[in-house]
Amino acid sequence: MSQVPLFFHDGPLAVTTHLALQDDTARHVVQVLRKQNGDRLALTNGKGYRAECIITDAHKKRCSVAVEEVQFYEQPPARLHLAVAFTKNSSRNEWILEKVTELGVTTIIPLQTSRSEREKFRYDRWNNILVSAILQSQQYWLPDLRALTPLEELQAEMKDVPVKLVAHCMEGMNRVPLRDAIIKDKETLLLIGPEGDFTDEEVNGLTSDGFAGVSMGINRLRTETAAVTACALFNMMNYD
Repeated sequence: MSQVPLFFHDGPLAVTTHLALQDDTARHVVQVLRKQNGDRLALTNGKGYRAECIITDAHKKRCSVAVEEVQFYEQPPARLHLAVAFTKNSSRNEWILEKVTELGVTTIIPLQTSRSEREKFRYDRWNNILVSAILQSQQYWLPDLRALTPLEELQAEMKDVPVKLVAHCMEGMNRVPLRDAIIKDKETLLLIGPEGDFTDEEVNGLTSDGFAGVSMGINRLRTETAAVTACALFNMMNYD
């Protein structure tokens, strides 16, 4: 595959079509990279497609391309749905989004729990972070960023996921090391609680609903550390 810059295009990609790049992308291609007519680039729409394109109309404020070839990449078989009780710290939240996307997470669900510190988020900004992360890591599937979801609603919505895990620090409650709970090639839902952890009632309700309690070592981890550690381990165990 040719080593050409990869950009995001929010729309269908089909051979022989001509596309006008979105404004921000067009400015970057023409003004920053100084690409000209005849130069090549690639596009993905975050739905598994990569299009090889040639620039046909490069101007200061616009850029159009002709699509010459389109390839579809299947979504990885081991899908990880990550539900996180995000904090009030915007920079830490954005770091989570970037890193778990690079690690190939399928779904990101902002989780609302009894001790959640954050109840609102900027969807457009967060989604743009996901787009940048898939381009940087050369992926063709954009994670599904969900709306803020109450714990009970998540349990009902994803009740049929075959492997359901909850990371918590509760003493006296059953937990197994995360590495022992991950099953290769199995779709998995993993819950990461808020900085104050889940409540006893929440953990009991989750385990009664088929969730397995998991631990990630002897140290108490920050929310962002736990999220990235879990995604890295899942990635390594499935694709190493």
